Parts: sequence; structure tokens; C-alpha cells
Amino acid sequence: MVDVLTPEQRRHNMSRIRGRHTKPELIVRKMLHGMGYRYRLHVRDLPGTPDIVFPGRRKVIFVHGCFWHGHSECRFAAKPSTRAEFWRAKIGAAQSRDALAREALTRDGWDTLVIWECELRQDVLLVRLRSFLDNSS
Repeated sequence: MVDVLTPEQRRHNMSRIRGRHTKPELIVRKMLHGMGYRYRLHVRDLPGTPDIVFPGRRKVIFVHGCFWHGHSECRFAAKPSTRAEFWRAKIGAAQSRDALAREALTRDGWDTLVIWECELRQDVLLVRLRSFLDNSS
């Protein structure tokens, strides 16, 4: 597949993508707030700087974009054919960082939950969130 945008247009689009306060993250935060949960955002003291943190419960939630974090077998995580090696390395590095952060958090006594962008369209997400937050480990 060939990119339909010029390199300048692609660069402009990519420069607008942010790692915090993304649309998927805002959807999850709105769900949690509506369910009555209160949380902290992007706590830098924790490994991986989790998106949503529940300090009293020692639980964290990562909201991952399927493309950027390489969600396996997901239609939103299609690998670009342009600069394939670059993207393979970039997404692989993100996956490695994610795994290391989750391991470090688990070692420190935190429970982690990863929510993928494609899971936001499922009705079971509310049940999954409530189960994760209300069950003590």
C-alpha cells in the first residue's frame, strides 16, 4: 500500500499525535468517572507512567492505541508497508517498554490492566473495569 499523503502532509499529521489525553483515554476516564471512581493521571513516579492510577487500590490502567503498541491480530494495528523496518523496530521497542513497565509495577505490588483502543467498542468494558477495580488481589 502506498501512502496517499505527501511526506510533508504525513509529517504534519504525525506531529499532531500525542501520548496523553488521547480520545481512547478520555473515553475510559469518562466511563470510570461515571461509575464513581476517582483517580490520578500520568503518575511519573511509577514505571511506564500509567495513564490512570488508583493509589489507594494500588491499581493502574494503561490505555493503549492498537497501532502504536502493536496489538496482535487487531485490524487497527496494520503495519505500514512504507519504511516497514523502521515501524517494526519502533513498535517492537514500545512493546518491550510496556512489558518492562508492567513487570516492574507487578514487582512493586501494583495490579495492572491494559485496555486496547479496539476494546472501547465493547459493552463488556464496563464490567471488566468494575471487576478489575473492585476485586482485591
